[in-house]
Amino acid sequence: MRQFLAVSAALALATLLPDAAQAQTAPVDNPSATPERILPEWLKISGEARVRYESLDGQFRAGGRGGDQALAFRTLILAEAKFDSVTFGLELQDSRKELNDSGSTLSASLVNPLDVLQAYATIDLSGAGLANALKQDKARLKLGRQTLDIGGRRILERADMANVLLNFTGAYWQSSNARGDAWNVVAVVPVGRLPQDRASLEKNEMQADREEWSRLLLGVHYRRANLLGDLLPETSGELFVFRLKEHDTARTNTPNRDYLQPGFRLFRPPQKSQWDFELDTSWRTGTRRASAALSDTIDLKVRTFAAHAHLGYTFDLPWQPRVGIDWDFASGDSNPNDLKFEQAERLFGGRRTDLGNTGIHGPLTPANINAAGGRIEVRPNARSDLRLAFKHAHLDEARDAWVVARVQDRTGQSGTFIGASIDGRARYWLQPNKLRLEVGASALIPGRFARTAPNASRQGTTHYGYVALTRVF
Repeated sequence: MRQFLAVSAALALATLLPDAAQAQTAPVDNPSATPERILPEWLKISGEARVRYESLDGQFRAGGRGGDQALAFRTLILAEAKFDSVTFGLELQDSRKELNDSGSTLSASLVNPLDVLQAYATIDLSGAGLANALKQDKARLKLGRQTLDIGGRRILERADMANVLLNFTGAYWQSSNARGDAWNVVAVVPVGRLPQDRASLEKNEMQADREEWSRLLLGVHYRRANLLGDLLPETSGELFVFRLKEHDTARTNTPNRDYLQPGFRLFRPPQKSQWDFELDTSWRTGTRRASAALSDTIDLKVRTFAAHAHLGYTFDLPWQPRVGIDWDFASGDSNPNDLKFEQAERLFGGRRTDLGNTGIHGPLTPANINAAGGRIEVRPNARSDLRLAFKHAHLDEARDAWVVARVQDRTGQSGTFIGASIDGRARYWLQPNKLRLEVGASALIPGRFARTAPNASRQGTTHYGYVALTRVF
């Protein structure tokens, strides 16, 4: 609680301070003189500090009893130094969690005390040979440790709600032209988040994150703007393919995944008095082991499919209400005992936008799921926005697991209905672009599978809520 009070006081104090990018001071002998910058023109410092309290009752996870709570802190500080065509960046991340007890949800996705999130050099290659060959006006190459956020963000995302952001080390080419066409090419390895053991996580113990050199991710992503021309204006199309290749080392055990994942995305963004839509699909082929254990040497044949689709309409009314229907599908494993792996596991992408609030909640993920739903979104003014979403969630395969809850009935006799998920969020800028208040609430009303599967928690309806305060500087 002392830490909560200290951070709250720091946030309150931060509201009284000028933004780092605009830090100024006036001469003492002439207060009316034009202010001067504290920082040199080539240096920019920005970041954010967020504190979030979360509460949950009716734990849905296997073996769960009662409720849970979390007091999560995330601080990000980015310094960028620009010299002609090269920009150097260093971003620190400090993510901590308090109010843990013996049954609390705890992992390296919630706790990662002070570490380097990004350390990179970005080279401006606009007008260079490859950019010209691809008919791209702007191009840059980013080298080093970095976060990635590409396309529909279901494969690679810098997730906003997450308390710990994913990062990678390697090379990232990004280019675009005035029309809106763009290329993204990556060759990176994931950064392993430490600590991993529960005792260290409970103490918010600092350990340096390390690159997982045994895991290589390659990807090519292309976007074509206004793909359908006058037939359906402002509709863009994307084609992509990603490759993940893993092997075991003395330091890191992996399931030896060897994946090829092609896909496409067709979308039209929301605008007033206009229908919007999105279809984002991908397939995955290759091999993997059932576990990361060194004793597991049997390769399973991988065949998976995942898709997201939605259709919405934004009304030209004062609050800009948008209503939509959506569907999320990710294949499950039809027979857990054969030599095939058919579960479309989530690797580095996001899930909150499609499937609801995460944190210590997040019952739905794009793996063994078939969920249809709808939502309404409103924007009363420039400082606030609200949304309410609903999902009717089923397992794709009755014999495979409800992944987040780790609940499974290998006989398939418990059916497939996970339950009805209701999810809401409201945000308001207390100070425009500086201090934002966010509140959210969710409920999971259990269906037949969540009530009757052999290792289900049987805790009834899950209720979840959070309140967050974020200071941007």
